[in-house]
Amino acid sequence: MKLKLTTLALLLQLAGACMAAPASPTSTGLDTKGFDTTVRAQDDLFRAANGGWLNRTKIPADKADYGAFTMLADQSDAQVRAIVDELARSQPPLGSIEQKVGAFYKSYLDTAGIDKAGLQALKQRLADIAAISSRAELAKWLGRAQGQLGTPIQLDVTADFKHPEINRVMSWQGGLGLPDRDYYLKQDDKRLQKAYQAYAQYLNKLATLAGDKQAVESARRALALEQKIAAAHWGKVETRDPEKIYNPMNLAQLNAAAPGFDWAAFLAAASLPQDDTLIIGQPSTVTAVAKLAAEESLDDWKAYLSLRTIDTLADLLPKAFRDASFAFHGKALTGAQADQPRWQKAIAELNGAMGEAVGQLYVAKHFPPAHKQRMQELVKNLLAAYRESIEALSWMTPATKAQAQDKLSKYMTKIGYPDNWRDYSKLEVQAGDALGNSLRAAQFNWARTAAKAGKPVDRAEWGMTPQTVNAYYNPSLNEIVFPAAILQAPFFDMAADDAVNYGAIGAVIGHEISHGFDDEGSKFDGDGALRNWWTEDDRKAFESVTARLIEQYNGYQPIAGKHLNGKLTLGENIADLSGLQIAFKAYQASLKGAPAPVIDGLNGEQRFFLGWAQAWREKTREERSLQLLTIDPHSPPKFRANGAAVNHDGFHKAFGTKPGDKMFKPEAERIRIW
Repeated sequence: MKLKLTTLALLLQLAGACMAAPASPTSTGLDTKGFDTTVRAQDDLFRAANGGWLNRTKIPADKADYGAFTMLADQSDAQVRAIVDELARSQPPLGSIEQKVGAFYKSYLDTAGIDKAGLQALKQRLADIAAISSRAELAKWLGRAQGQLGTPIQLDVTADFKHPEINRVMSWQGGLGLPDRDYYLKQDDKRLQKAYQAYAQYLNKLATLAGDKQAVESARRALALEQKIAAAHWGKVETRDPEKIYNPMNLAQLNAAAPGFDWAAFLAAASLPQDDTLIIGQPSTVTAVAKLAAEESLDDWKAYLSLRTIDTLADLLPKAFRDASFAFHGKALTGAQADQPRWQKAIAELNGAMGEAVGQLYVAKHFPPAHKQRMQELVKNLLAAYRESIEALSWMTPATKAQAQDKLSKYMTKIGYPDNWRDYSKLEVQAGDALGNSLRAAQFNWARTAAKAGKPVDRAEWGMTPQTVNAYYNPSLNEIVFPAAILQAPFFDMAADDAVNYGAIGAVIGHEISHGFDDEGSKFDGDGALRNWWTEDDRKAFESVTARLIEQYNGYQPIAGKHLNGKLTLGENIADLSGLQIAFKAYQASLKGAPAPVIDGLNGEQRFFLGWAQAWREKTREERSLQLLTIDPHSPPKFRANGAAVNHDGFHKAFGTKPGDKMFKPEAERIRIW
């Protein structure tokens, strides 16, 4: 799970041991100036903890949303910037990690050089597309584009769901310039249609800037084909079900299921084996795209691929392209009023290209060993609390409890950074060649991915860089992963009170642990295999409880007229609810029966829940909220904070809620899962 952002959808998540806190914490870890003293926690926990900050904070012009995650991500970016700025000014040995990082970053910042270079590099790529003269050549081009462009059929190499020790090629739907199929298909939704019209204008602008004499027609052709691709896409809820997206086929079966497309040429051009099992994520989409590849005009395909290419590379092209890209991707889609600073875009591009090279430099400077040691202790406490919680479940039979305990005992934990760093020695980085560096990095990373097909899974590999402010659970490896950058305030503060650390990072850890037992993760066993380890009655009991959680979140309305999709957000809502429950148990166990001290008039339990709510502090523009409601499996921050707390007995006891309070919920109606 990705704790904060959108997809890969599989990813973001006591006994009595204390978490090795300092003898005398130097702060509560709470930003009391951010409180709203006019709002009672009993009525709105999120607002009580964050209302003062919300009232006085304006979303920066270059942001679509702003809050705890964003501020910490900005801090991480600034820390990386200080490192790479120094490298860009120095003269490290040619071919060293330091030299490549510095040169990549400096070339991306050189907008004057990018403007001077003009469209020379782009013209060659567009000429390659224009030269496509057959369906076989179309398949080859789409294969070569893997890892560089969001094509209608995107490939990855990942652990086989039912044989998690082996890597397999997996297909996934893609190829859309708008965030989701709903933007194309829901023509009665005025907000979505406004974005759709902005996209149509953007395609026309790109074609014009690229010198296309038939710009209007090219944009029309591209969008018409893209509309058909969108119609073939599965909905977001369907793609969350690992059983539905696990469809193993060999090449002969794929040819029969999706005729009209040269799959052998496609795989060969992507440097992938043709004699291995393929996992097809959305079979009907693959069939429909193969039909489009066979029947739609090659001119339509070339118009579409040209504009998708220009859009993908826009930030590495002259100013007019960069401005057009921000006007659509930034302002129209997210509501941002100014483009992100170029240096921060450079850091994002660098992280994508050479993330672990940057991470190696980052952790040496910003991740003390004591942080890792304390996190290991905290994870141990949370896992112990989870074991106790499973044993106490009233709705699960002993046989399934034993399977759940077996799975929990096999959890692997990764904290901070990988034990072994990736080798970037063969990546070529040239000074002053921003676009070339980006393409070569994409090709380099894809070659690394493709080489894993059919080979044993590397269980030591990481799916995030250390400088990423996030966390995840991977069901195929049955692992929880916490990059170094999230292990900072407001989530984790070495100097802070235990109550707030348990409410913030403790709940994050609990969240990730819980993903192994949400509606998706619970379908994988302790060895990471997709296998039903439940009795039929236990699964029915689980689904009965989660149906109530779906109903609760369906009732929330973040934007006027737009309700949350409780089915789309179910996995994250389960993890929020269960993670908060487990973190609270772990905190109580850490007290060893003694009462927590009262600090600033707040007892330990109150500080725990305020720490939880403070971690979700955020403001979001309406355009971005619309986008997230359409594509994001996470609920908006306010509903994450309040939606989990309202079901928690500890919250009601800590604040003494009673009938009439807006967050009061009768004990018998509170939802308890894990």
